[in-house]
Formats: sequence, structure tokens, C-alpha cells
Amino acid sequence: MILFRTEICVIREEIRVVKAFHDSHDIEYRQPFGAVRCDQRIVLRLKIVYGYRPQSVYIRLWELESYERKVYMGMVGVEEGKYIFEGEIEAPATPGLLWYYFVIEYPSKTYYYGNNPSGLGGRGILDHYPPHSYQITVYDREFSTPNWFKESIIYHIFVDRFYNGNKDGLIYKCKDGYIIHTDWFDMPNHRPDPETGEVMCNDFFGGNLLGIIHKLPYLKELGIGIIYLSPIFEAFSNHKYDTGDYKRVDPMFGDNEVFRELCCEAGRMGIRVILDGVFSHTGSDSVYFNKYNHYSEVGAYNSVDSPYYRWYRFTEHPYRYDCWWGIKTLPNVDEMEPSYQKFIMENKNSVARYWLNMGAKGWRLDVADELPDEFLKKFRHAVKETDPDAIIIGEVWEDASNKMSYGMKREFIWGKELDGVMNYPLRNLILDFLLGHISSERFNGGIMSLYENYPKEVFYSNMNLIGSHDVARAKTVLAGAPSERSLSRDEQATYTLNERQNIVGTKRLKLASLFQFTFPGVPSIYYGDEAGLTGYRDPFNRQTYPWGYEDKTLIDWYRTIIAIRKGVDALKTGAFVPLYYKKDVYGFMRSIQDETDEFGETKEDGIAIIFLNRSRHRKYSISLDISNLGIGWMIDALERKKIDIREGILNIDIPPLTGNLYIFQKNALFFPGSSVE
Repeated sequence: MILFRTEICVIREEIRVVKAFHDSHDIEYRQPFGAVRCDQRIVLRLKIVYGYRPQSVYIRLWELESYERKVYMGMVGVEEGKYIFEGEIEAPATPGLLWYYFVIEYPSKTYYYGNNPSGLGGRGILDHYPPHSYQITVYDREFSTPNWFKESIIYHIFVDRFYNGNKDGLIYKCKDGYIIHTDWFDMPNHRPDPETGEVMCNDFFGGNLLGIIHKLPYLKELGIGIIYLSPIFEAFSNHKYDTGDYKRVDPMFGDNEVFRELCCEAGRMGIRVILDGVFSHTGSDSVYFNKYNHYSEVGAYNSVDSPYYRWYRFTEHPYRYDCWWGIKTLPNVDEMEPSYQKFIMENKNSVARYWLNMGAKGWRLDVADELPDEFLKKFRHAVKETDPDAIIIGEVWEDASNKMSYGMKREFIWGKELDGVMNYPLRNLILDFLLGHISSERFNGGIMSLYENYPKEVFYSNMNLIGSHDVARAKTVLAGAPSERSLSRDEQATYTLNERQNIVGTKRLKLASLFQFTFPGVPSIYYGDEAGLTGYRDPFNRQTYPWGYEDKTLIDWYRTIIAIRKGVDALKTGAFVPLYYKKDVYGFMRSIQDETDEFGETKEDGIAIIFLNRSRHRKYSISLDISNLGIGWMIDALERKKIDIREGILNIDIPPLTGNLYIFQKNALFFPGSSVE
């Protein structure tokens, strides 16, 4: 349901005026909304005013980017002087993308109506020339994603920096060349090695899996349902993206049995564990490559007769080989090599299956856009065969529905590969809106574009993050700290927010997280963001968790909004409708009616209305007509009070840098002691 109408697009030619309108976000013009399943029928409508009826109107349609055809539209009515044309198309039997625009023909002139120049969908433009096309994503008929995941909350842990669970801070087995910090609150090392000139990522603080076990009560109290671990497999670096042995937990973190214990203990608390799978490359210091002869097996670097030789691409053995982004310590693998696929996913005891059987509940796939589609399809088959309820999330930084890589459109979310992606586009929209870089209208356009392009199963299963190990800490960005380009690495290491920045950063982080926890998808907290950690990009965004020095007020805020989300079904799998986007304010609604959520599951009826005010100085007052909802009261969930609605009007006052959250739910047990009779 779209609540706002925009003016019809106009082209003036001599003394005549041509008008036309189509809005892909409005079911009056495109039904159903958004992505569709294979073979599903789609009705498209276009309204036209010209003074006399067009000679013909048709849809120019591209199926799967290869087959072009015309679909003629018939006039189905007249509304206030506007001709209404309608055409019906059927989604192909094969998943992919459809593209369309409209052609309006008169005896002396042809006009075109298509997507707006931003490509965001919604209202389009009328032009004399072929325009941008609208997109329709077509996905597999049988595609579904795990319901448990849609309703959960992720906590992302960079293992070495979270907590050391050993007595007296003992650090497990170290390799030669490691730097061990004796002070938990040291700044991670960012300077290059004096001999190699490279940043070695070889400094450690001692965080381990046992430490996560010790902190499970904290995570349970916070309200976490999923722990997403940065790579835990044996590797030289502190980040472990240079895998040394896929079947062994790194000795610095513990061992395989400690991982099993973590999964069991977390499971008893209702928390699942997801692993980070790095399958586009290995480490040069690995069982499989063995460049430095640290392993007893014959690696690909050692001999062309190695069982792993075919995994890699050598141009001159052993010295020249294909590397990930040219980094010599990260040799790329050939993911389509049969022996590699058997090892990673096909064999009964393959990597993907082994760790699921050890207790993991899914995988986050590193650089998923560098993994071939065929590899991803086989990986999905192996994972779902082992555990049909396991989750697969891909690292994709752009709109995953139309992502181009390796010269082709990728099939990530067409129903045969990923369940969801890391939602970096949403993160960028949130930060840009709160910082004033984009208008509220542009913010809504970006959100609706993602909503339109992603299958609903994916949209509600995306990993909605604000921070991660690959981007600057959210609070630093939101505080308005100087750009990284303006500071040297040494300056970044020592940069501290001043009092004003700290206040603004905290308020904006609360706004960002309020949106994050009330929007469709799975909210993800990067460890320490809830405790007030700051820092620029790697390694400063990978500082240790500040145990004993947390921002308690901020943690309480996160507990509150997590509790509200967990207690209100509408905030998890309810419908999403934008309500208001003007000036500094954005508002939307989530709802469940007839005890049925967006996926046909039985859930409690409820309504949530959310408003954000990004202005640093201006208060906004809004009167929202919700008489169509038929309710007489709501709960101000953040102020913890009941408010009456008179004559169907919800009066909203939003102070600067503040958000409002109103809930209607008969059993409103979304924070301790709250109930409405």
C-alpha cells in the first residue's frame, strides 16, 4: 500500500500536452508489488492524458536480458479524463530478471515512459527517447528461507578481540612471529613490518571461544539469538581470512571440541552459531599451499604432484600464482576444480557438512560475489541437504538482485544460492540520511528499491548491519569525525571523539539502531557497538571489547529496543509501509492483521509506527490520521506509557535527534512490567 501520490509526468509539445503515469511501488500500477515467483502473472497499468486516445500503447519487455518482445496494452477505463491502459505478462519459468518500459504511439509522435534516472523504481519519467527500464526480479517457485532466522538478532564477534576465557589471561599456543599484547586495552597494530613493508596482522590480544562461552549470559541478557563468528579456522593472521586448515579450529582460539561445547551451551540459551566461510582463497601458509613448509603435507607450492596443485592457478610454478587482490599470502583457488568442490561441500565429511554436524547453524560466505554461481548452487545443496533449516548469508556490498561480476548478472537471490546478504546498501542509506547527505525522499526511494528488487524471503532475511569488521565504527561515522582521507594512519589510531561529537554520535547511533531493529530483516550488532566503541577502519574498528568500561546507558538502550522487537511480532515479520518522508523526518509502519504474517505464519496481530527526526536543532510535530486502523490507544514504547488516540489522529512530537516508537498490541509484553488490559 502506497499512501502518497505524485504528479503525473508531463511533456509539452507545441500547444498539446502529453501526460502519463506509472508507479512500480503502487499496486494500482503494478500488481503484485516487487519480486515474483516463476510463472506468476503480473499486471501493469499506465495512465495517459493527451486530448485524444493514443494509437497504441505497449510494454517493451526484456526477458532474462536476451529475449525482447512487445506486449500490447488494452484500454480498460477512463478516470478523470485519463485513459487507463493495462497489460498482463507472465514471469518466465526460469529465475532471472525482467526489464520493461512503455511505448505510447500517436500518428505523428512516439513517447516513452520508463524508470527514473536514479533507477530506484517508483514513479518514472516520460521522454521522447527510450528510457531506463524498470526491473522485476523473478525467483524460484520453491524458494523459502528459515523462519527462525527472520525473527532473530545477530551478534558479530571478531574472536581475538572479544574475551579471553582462560584463567589468568593465559594465551593459547602462539606461532613464531606473533606479537602478543599484554594490555587488553592496547590499540591494535597498524604499522607495516620493518622488514617486509607489509601490515602483517600478526598481533593478538587472546580472545578465544572459551571467552565467548563465558560471556553467553551477557549475550542472552542482551537478547541475542545468533552469534556470527569471524573465521575460526587455523590461520596465521589475527583475522583468519587466510585459512590454513578448514577442518581445525585455530589453536589460539581453542579446538574443535571447544567449538562443539560453544554450540551446545549457546543452544541451551536459545542462541545459534554461524560460521564465516572463506572459500575464494586460502592462506599461502596452509596445509594446501604450504609455501613455508610449516605443514607435513605436500602443498601445491611444493610440488605439481601435490593433491592440492589443481586447486590453484600458477602461471610459473611455484613463484607466480593468482592471488586475491594481488596479496601474495592469499592465493586464489579455482572454485570449479572438482577435487576442491568435493573437499569443501560434496563429500560426506566435507567442510560445509562437517561444521554443521559439529553444531553450526549456517554460513556467512566471504566475498560471495567472487564465488561462481555454480559453486554457490552446489554449496546450497550440500548445506540444505545436511540441515534444511541452516542459513546461508553472502557478503555482497551492492544490490544483490542485479549485481554484475565477471561480466554477468549474478544469481545470488533467485532462489538457488543465498538466503540473504549483508545489507550494506541499507547501511549506507541509514548513515547518509542521518548525516544529512540525502533527503528523506531519497532515503525512502533507496529503501523501496531494495524492497521492490528483493524476493520477500530475502528482504526479511538480510543481515541488516550498521557496523562490521570492514567499515569504520558506526559511532565514529555518525559523530561526524573527520574523514579517513584527511587523517594519517597514526592520526586515525589516536583520534578520540570530543564531548560534542560523543553526544551527537550516541544520539544518531540510537536513531540508526531504532530503525535497524524495527525494519524488515535481521538486525546485526558488531561486537562493542552497543558498548560505545569507536574507531576508523581496520584495524581500529577491531579493538577489544571494553569490559569494565562499557557505555552502560547505550547497552541499556540496546536491551530495550531488542526486547521490544522480540515482543512484537509485527516488528519481525509484519508488513512494511512507508508513512512519511519530508524534510528531516522519516516514518513507517509495521503491521500484522488477521493473525497472519507476511509468510503465512500464525502471529499476534499488532501495529508499530516509527518516526525518526535527524535534525540536530528542530523539533517536529506531526498529526497522523490513522482512523483506518480502528484503534483507540497505543503504547509509546520508548517512554513506556499509554497514549489515547482521539478521532483517529495520532499526534506526534519528535525532538531533535530523536525517534518515536508507538505500539498497538493487545498482549503488549515487550518490556518488563508492561501490559495493557
